[in-house]
Amino acid sequence: MKRILIIDDDTELCDLLEEYLATEKFEPVSDHGGKTGLEKAKSGDFDLVILDVMLPELNGLEVLKSIRAFSRIPVIMLTAKGDEVDRILGLELGADDYLPKPFSPRELVARIKAVSRRLSPEKEENRGKKSSRIKIDDVFIESNTRTATKAELDLGLTEVEFSILENLMLAAGSVVERQDLALKVLGRRLSYDDRSLDVHMSNLRRKLGQGENDRERIKTIRGIGYLYVRPEN
Repeated sequence: MKRILIIDDDTELCDLLEEYLATEKFEPVSDHGGKTGLEKAKSGDFDLVILDVMLPELNGLEVLKSIRAFSRIPVIMLTAKGDEVDRILGLELGADDYLPKPFSPRELVARIKAVSRRLSPEKEENRGKKSSRIKIDDVFIESNTRTATKAELDLGLTEVEFSILENLMLAAGSVVERQDLALKVLGRRLSYDDRSLDVHMSNLRRKLGQGENDRERIKTIRGIGYLYVRPEN
């Protein structure tokens, strides 16, 4: 991952992030408006978008909704500290992660690298897999192309949703601990008030729908984690 689009009207913050990201071997480009930032995102020239919620003309949530209409590009939202509503709305609209302001550039780079590891075909956890294709009932995923279908129709998953589904299907029939899953798909452990994984899981369940005979596909094992249900023989 190299080219990063920063959409934020705080010019001083953008200058700081550009300088810091450049030292980390990224190629950052800033835009300070919602409409103009969206046009840059549509160009297809970027690998990741850092998107502030509070923007002139078109707010960040509207920009995100428009981005998700045409692209699965990873998006990290910047939200006001303590504004849980914006965080949840951003995740529900398809953001991959969020950072509350103020934040350290080092933390942002950690989030970016976590997304990069998910997208990299060379990541360690993918090595040694016998197959990049998994099918359970009518749900089929292919890791190499990062595509997921149900009854041969594209599920339209975000990168995080795909990673969650991939990890659960690989361990189908066994419980995947919540914190282990968070480390794999978000690149961090969850704090007590971090609902990121819950929102991504809710979105994934909605897109998957119920299985045959209204069978629950993903079960929550309270206090432990999640289990992708194998069909009964």
